[in-house]
Amino acid sequence: MQEPEEKKIALELLETEQAYVNRLYLLDQVFYTELMKEAKTAKTVPEEVVKMIFSNISSIYQFHAEFFLPELQKRMEDWNHNPRIGDVIQKLAPFLKMYGEYVKNFDKAVELITAWSEKSPPFQELIADIQKRKVCANLTLQHHMLEPVQRIPRYELLLKDYVRKLPPRSPDRGDAEKALEMIFMVAKHSNAAIAEMERLQNLWVVYQRLGLEDDIVDPSNELIKEGPIQKISTRNNSTSEKYLFLFNNMLLYCVPKVIQVGAEFQVHLRMDVGGMKVRELKDTEFPHTFLVSGKQRTLELQAR
Repeated sequence: MQEPEEKKIALELLETEQAYVNRLYLLDQVFYTELMKEAKTAKTVPEEVVKMIFSNISSIYQFHAEFFLPELQKRMEDWNHNPRIGDVIQKLAPFLKMYGEYVKNFDKAVELITAWSEKSPPFQELIADIQKRKVCANLTLQHHMLEPVQRIPRYELLLKDYVRKLPPRSPDRGDAEKALEMIFMVAKHSNAAIAEMERLQNLWVVYQRLGLEDDIVDPSNELIKEGPIQKISTRNNSTSEKYLFLFNNMLLYCVPKVIQVGAEFQVHLRMDVGGMKVRELKDTEFPHTFLVSGKQRTLELQAR
C-alpha cells in the first residue's frame, strides 16, 4: 500500500520539527547557556549583550520541545485511527506570534555578534570553539540563528501542500484550512512588524539629518522620496543646490549645511501637501523645470 500523500507531508512536518528542535536546543542550551556562563564568570562580554543577541529564543525552544513536537509525535503514532493534524496546528498558531520579537531583533543580533567578536577575543574564541563541535555541522552561529526566522514560512508551505493533497471529504479539511489561515495571519503579522520597525528607523534617521525640529518629528509621517534639486533664481538666471524631502503630508525645502555638525540640512521652507500644485515648465535654457506652488509660496525647481 502506498502511503497517502497527506500523510507523507504530515511526516515531513514531524521530521523537520524534530530537526528544528535540535537546532533550537543548540541555540538555547549550548550557545546561549555557555556564552551567558562566560559573561557571568569571566566578564568578557556584558550579560545584557548576550541576552540581546538571543532575544526570546528560550521561550521558543521550550514551546517547540515541550509542547508542539510531543503533540505532533502523538498524533502521527495514532494516524491510522485519527488521520489529522489541523487541530494541533491551530493550537500552535497563536504562540507563533512570539516569533515577531525574535525576527525583529535578528539584524541587531547579527550586528552585536560581529561588533563583540572584534571587541572581545575570548567571546570570539568561545563561539569559534562551539562552532567546531560536530553538532554544529560546520555552520556558523549566525547560520543557526537564521533557522527560526525561516520556520514560519516553512510551516506555511508545508500546510498549503497538506491542504492541497487532502481528499475532499477528509475529516481534517475544516481544521487544516483554518490552521493555514491562522499561520498565514501570523506570517503577515511578523512581516508587518519588521516593515513597521524599518519604517520608523528610516524616519528617525531622516529626522536626525534635519536636526530633530520639533514640529517635524512625528512617527506617523511617511517619507515618500528625497533628493537633490536645483533652485532657479529668475532674478539673475542662476541655479543653486537645494534638497527636498517629500512626506505624505508635507514637502520640506532644505539647504545642505556646509559644516555638517549634527544636522545635515537646514529646513528653509515647509509646504503642506494639501492644496499643493505641481506644473511642468517648458524652458529651453533650463530643461526639466517645474513649479511647485503651495499656500506658503511658489518655487521654480530644476531636476536632474
